Amino acid sequence: MTEASKMITWHDPMPTAKLASELSGLEFLSGIVDGTIPQPPITAPLDFALVEVAEGFAVFEGNPAAHHYNPIGTIHGGWFCTIIDSAASCAAHTLVKPGGGDTTLELKVNFVRAITLETGVVRCEGRVIHAGRSVVTSDAKILDKNGKLYGHGTATCMMFQPK
Repeated sequence: MTEASKMITWHDPMPTAKLASELSGLEFLSGIVDGTIPQPPITAPLDFALVEVAEGFAVFEGNPAAHHYNPIGTIHGGWFCTIIDSAASCAAHTLVKPGGGDTTLELKVNFVRAITLETGVVRCEGRVIHAGRSVVTSDAKILDKNGKLYGHGTATCMMFQPK
């Protein structure tokens, strides 16, 4: 059996979390995209990153790797779930006002086809479907470079807006 290793480096997330509470969701996520705010630590071991945001919209790009494989030789479903939750919940987070926040209440994921190393870089696009005062629903789709669908899901997020 061939063995491989990967070194993972990340930043202390607490200063970034404090900053998140001071900015609007869109300002905060835009800072991550432009590099003035570090990517969240979860992105390092999972090899994906927030690359685009607009109001009600967020995009992550991911590079599925061998260390994301499940025992049957495809990318683990947890990787699908995490990138879909990230894109859908960040789309919702773009609507947060300074001093507010949000959290995922529910996540539903559909696996359409397997991702393997041959799939290459994928794009996960999240969009707000409905924004209420305290609950936002979003969807997200994992697509390859040709637009082929690999998975999709919906998230329900609870919003904590400042008074």
